[in-house]
Amino acid sequence: AAELEYESVLCVKPDVNVYRIPPRTSNRGYRASDWKLDHPDWTGRLRVTSKGKTAYIKLEDKVSGELFAQAPIDQYPGIAVETVTDSSRYFVIRIQDGTGRSAFIGIGFTDRGDAFDFNVSLQDHFKWVKQETEISKESQEADTRPKLDLGFKEGQTIKLNIGNMTTKKGGAAKPRVPASGGLSLLPPPPGGKIAVPPIPPPSSTAIANHVTPPPVLKSSNVGSADILLDLDAPASASKAPASATTDLWGDFSTASSAVPNQAPQQSNWVQF
Repeated sequence: AAELEYESVLCVKPDVNVYRIPPRTSNRGYRASDWKLDHPDWTGRLRVTSKGKTAYIKLEDKVSGELFAQAPIDQYPGIAVETVTDSSRYFVIRIQDGTGRSAFIGIGFTDRGDAFDFNVSLQDHFKWVKQETEISKESQEADTRPKLDLGFKEGQTIKLNIGNMTTKKGGAAKPRVPASGGLSLLPPPPGGKIAVPPIPPPSSTAIANHVTPPPVLKSSNVGSADILLDLDAPASASKAPASATTDLWGDFSTASSAVPNQAPQQSNWVQF
């Protein structure tokens, strides 16, 4: 796995100063004011790289790119990289060679923004390392836990209850038979009543047939001959045989039967 890891560049700053620092005599932090800041011991390029979980601070020549010193970093903040107490542009790093020897040197940036980028690149790398460590730890714990078996046992069944799928007792509903002519009629609403058609009012013809003739008024100015002529028709009707009276009622009944669906009414006939 180590052979498959590749080196990535985190930060590059073209201008960095290197200083020889005196040994620390107490537990207090380093102070940049104790260094000869106007006379750096070496000037070149700084490059921050990472390979796996380890970051590297490489000091290289500006022209040829030859490596001057290298500082491997396993933890930040830590002993490999420390900040000074009196400035944000200077740091103390621990460099190592191939033989295992190490030494502490001071580095400084002319621009404060370069120092900020250097600091942030190291913080982002080790934040990623911390996340990767937590993820791998959780995966290992998940592998050691007993796995939950959600498979069906032999002969085991499940029952699904789907809403809005209720049916009446006795089976499915019967299909409706379409009416003649290809049109299906909807059934009447539940609890409804069929309205009875209204009875039409009596016809004016039947009312006219039921009206009795007005009585004849006697007047002294009218002659006896006229009176006899006016009373001739009712007198002859009253002297007619029974068969004639039966035919007269038959005419009235025929006229009344001509009106459909006529309700019976009270009789106002004048008895002769």
